[in-house]
Parts: sequence; C-alpha cells; structure tokens
Amino acid sequence: MASRARVRAPELAGKGGWLNTGGKDLSLADLRGKIVIADFWTFCCINCLHVLDELRELEEKHRDTVVIIGVHSPKFVHEADHQAVVDAVARYEVHHPVLDDPELATWKQYAVRAWPTLVVIDPEGYVVGQHAGEGHAHAIAALVEELEAEHAAKGTLRRGDGPYVAPEPQAGDLKFPGKAVRLPDGHFLVADSGHHSLVELAEDGETVVRRIGDGERGLVDGTAPRFSEPQGLALVPEGLGFDVVVADTVNHALRGVRLSDGGVTTLAGTGRQWWQGSPTDGAAREVDLSSPWDVAWFDGRVWIAMAGVHQLWAYDPAAGTVGVAAGTTNEGLVDGPPAEAWFAQPSGLAVSADGERLWVADSETSAVRWVSRETRSVHTAVGTGLFDFGHRDGAAGQALLQHPLGVTALPDGSVAISDTYNHALRRFDPATGEVSTLATDLREPSGAVLVGDDIVVVESARHRLTRLRLPEEAVQVESVAHRTQRAATEVAPGALQLDVVFQAPSGQKLDERYGPSTRLLVSATPPELLLSGAGPDTDLSRELVLNEAVAEGVLHVSAMAASCDDDPAIEYPACHVHQQDWGVPVRLTVGGASRLPLVLAGME
Repeated sequence: MASRARVRAPELAGKGGWLNTGGKDLSLADLRGKIVIADFWTFCCINCLHVLDELRELEEKHRDTVVIIGVHSPKFVHEADHQAVVDAVARYEVHHPVLDDPELATWKQYAVRAWPTLVVIDPEGYVVGQHAGEGHAHAIAALVEELEAEHAAKGTLRRGDGPYVAPEPQAGDLKFPGKAVRLPDGHFLVADSGHHSLVELAEDGETVVRRIGDGERGLVDGTAPRFSEPQGLALVPEGLGFDVVVADTVNHALRGVRLSDGGVTTLAGTGRQWWQGSPTDGAAREVDLSSPWDVAWFDGRVWIAMAGVHQLWAYDPAAGTVGVAAGTTNEGLVDGPPAEAWFAQPSGLAVSADGERLWVADSETSAVRWVSRETRSVHTAVGTGLFDFGHRDGAAGQALLQHPLGVTALPDGSVAISDTYNHALRRFDPATGEVSTLATDLREPSGAVLVGDDIVVVESARHRLTRLRLPEEAVQVESVAHRTQRAATEVAPGALQLDVVFQAPSGQKLDERYGPSTRLLVSATPPELLLSGAGPDTDLSRELVLNEAVAEGVLHVSAMAASCDDDPAIEYPACHVHQQDWGVPVRLTVGGASRLPLVLAGME
C-alpha cells in the first residue's frame, strides 16, 4: 500500500447541532473505525447539489464502512437558519448525518475555501484526502477501496450500520414544489419537485386533479413517466406535439408533456451531466445538459436557465437542436454580448409583456438580469455580484435581493421577483428604476403565476400555492444589507504565487492525448485588484500581481483537470473531469502571504 500524507482531523462542531441522527450528537470518536467523508456544502450551491447526487452510489455501495457527514456551511444569511437547513436536508433527500455549522466553525478548522469540498478521514481519525468541486466521486471511491483493504488488514476497520437515522416523513399533496404554470382551462400545473412528479391542481390551487409521474426518481417517457426533481414549466404554442415543456433538473433533461393524456417525451438531454469539453450544441437528444432550472418560450425557442453551468441555452423544437444562447460558464455578474456575459446559477425566466425582454433570476449574484430580444445582449437590472445581498428597496442601483429563484412578468412592464431567501415577493419597475416589496412572510417562494389582479406564489418550503392580491402600495420593510461572511485571506501586495494543487487519482494520469488536460481562469472583483495574471491559461500555477492601491477584494479562480486510466492495455480508458470555482476574499497587508494554494484534489 502506497504511503500517504496524514493529518489529524479536527473535531466536528457546529452551533446548529446534528440532523439525521435521531437526536444524538456525534464526535469523531463515535466514528472511529469508519471511513468518514465530510462534505462541506450549502444548499444554495448547485455544485453542492451535484455532489450530493454523485455520492449516492458510493454511499449505498459502502454503507457498512463509509459514513458521509454533511457539514452545512452557509453562504447566505437565510442558510444559517436552522429550520431552513432542516428543510434542505428533506428537500434534497440527504440520507446521511448533517452537522449544522452556521458560524463556519468546522469550515475554519478544516481550512476549507470553497463549496463544495470533500475531506476524507481514515478509520484512525486522520485526514488522507481533500477534493474541491465536482467530478471526484470516482477518485474517492478508489481511495475508499484502498482504505478498506489497508484497515481491514490492520484490524482498524469497523463494519456495520452507521449513525444515520431517517426523519419522519411528512404527508401532503405537494413536497417542496418548484414552479407552476397556469393552463388554458384555469387549472395549475405544478412541478412537485420533492415527489418527482407534476401535479395538476384545480382553479382553487389546492384540489388535486391528477398526478403525472409515480413519485419515484427516474427518466422514463410515455404515459407512466418518471422525473427527478423537476422545476421549471412553460406553455408552448400549438402544433409541436407537446403542450408544456419541463426542466427536469436532476435528470439534466427537457421533457415535453401532452396535456390530453399526460404523455411525456424527452426533448433534450441524455440524462448525463454536461462537463467542460462536452458539445455545446447539436441534436437535442445527443447533447448533455446541466441542471436546467427553468424554461420560457421566447422569440420562437424554448430558453433554458442552465443553472449547472451558469448559462442560458435554447432549444429549437422545429430543428430538434439545443445550444448555448448566452454565458461563458464562468460564474459572476458581467453584462454585454451573449458570448461574453457571465451568469451565476440562473434559476428563473419570464418574458416581458411586450415580448422584447427575457427576465432572468440570477440567484447566486442575488440579481435580476434581462436579455434583449433584438440584440441578445445581457443587462443587469438589480444586483451587484456574488457576495452582496440583503433586503433593501429603492433605486435599483443600491437595492438588494437574497438568492431569488423566480421572476414573473407583470402587464405594466414591471417584473415580480420571488425573492426566495428573503421570504418575500419584490417588484422591479424599469420605468422608474425602483425596487419595492409587494409581500412578506412567505416561505422560500420559488415562482409565481399571474391570475387577473392576483398573483399565485409557489411557497416551496410551505408546500403550497398561496394566492395574493397585488397591492396598490408597496409594503414597508426595514432595510438590511449583508456580505458573505468568510474570513479574508491576508496577502501581501505585489507578487502572489497561485498554485492549484491537483494529484491524479490512484491508477490515473493527466490526459494529454488531445492537448493540455488542465485549465486555469483567474479574474478579480474589483478588476483593478489584479495588475497582471488575469485570464485563461493551461498551467495550474501562475504568478499574480496585486495592486497595493486596492485594500481588499475577491479573487475568482476556476480550475479544471482531466485524468484517465493509466494502463496502456486499456484500449478505451475511462476519463474524468475535475473542476471547481473559488471566490477567495483577500485583504492586502504588508507581511501577508506571498503564496495562495487551492486544493482541487490531493493534499497540500
């Protein structure tokens, strides 16, 4: 067995306590003899949700030797609310213990810098691996098998059931509904995300007319279909062979639904998640997608909020094709031409009353953006970036939202915003440039549908639709502003050595057959922070030069590495892509660090 670096694992502690343990607090001593995978996540983060899905097979296969511990480490203020964490654990079917760490105590002890980060702890309580981002399940599975063999031989592996205790299931017609659409007959079709199905409700928004889907996860077409956490819905014109298009989020697919008989057809996607280097356009059923979260019929095509890759895509039903419409896959808030714009987990779409604008709820930047039908250029209406959020009304340039997931076009040209983490319905009026609050005391609103003078809001965390009268006057709300609370790294002005640490998994090597197998992209907020070193390159190490005139800012680092089986006897080696985006707050200080290491995979 090859020797590996080992560091004693810090204790697991969090003020919010433990979930999925039957009320018991856990310590590392309780887990001795098990292989522990600590998953540092937060429920707003699409990459974290991808990792939850990546780990399910590993979790099931090694249930008697591996214990996954979710360490919930919040970005947004709402995510530090304990009940919100309880809801998220139920919403995303997390079947392992979760430590609620609202003050980032364990995050700091493990020196974590990014969501998601996976830390592997061996049966003797030592850290033996760390992985940031997505795409590491195969590497961790290989490490787990090595650890099982090593510690079984040493007598330090303890097999048997882990500490997970399933919570009591909650009954109800809806479970964490995502979005809804009003049908021509006045009924509502709701994406019942937690039940992996669609539900048609009568005009009262409560009475169940029928259910499309049997409640089990799956990607099955026909009149007995299956979905996996569907979210967005959109009506489409007649004559396409389907009436409603569905963003089937965890299946990474678009589905078409015939209302006449509930028949479902997969329109786009393969069921596999898109990765860097995959095709970005082509025959719709042959191109991978990544967590489509909402859909809208705009200018003759179905536009897709592709949350998983921070882009907008479009599906053309006449041509049977799908492809990127705007965005670069870089996460952030940058306006401009579609090929240059940056988004951050776009999660809601709506078409303006005049058809000239596509409104976008850009959740991770707490922003509302819009796309011009004429030029396809991207503009920001409300929001400033990844780290500023709150609940502040007034002029759009200084107004604040908190992780909005939905937008609804209003007849007067304004847009209602499902301001999810503020539990509010907000409004932006482009005519006045003002943001106001229409309603509060909602619970994680994720979408809304206009019905005459009323608006029907999807209260996702209350598992219901709520009908409100659109007020003539805005609600008065005390202004509050927040910034993501992560300790800044003190760095020296001038030269800063950036090193992304990547060690290929056991039995694999970097794949150089078709050119460079690594990619590094660096930028900064504000841009003036970087005097040099910004932009893309293939080397995972780079010297940056920081501007001493800028006291603090955020370094945005995106890294990717591809590794393949290192065995010449394998004709078609299996290859895997590892990728992660970091936003590293930095403070320039004389005597600060001159090197910034970021671990993509391995040990620093």
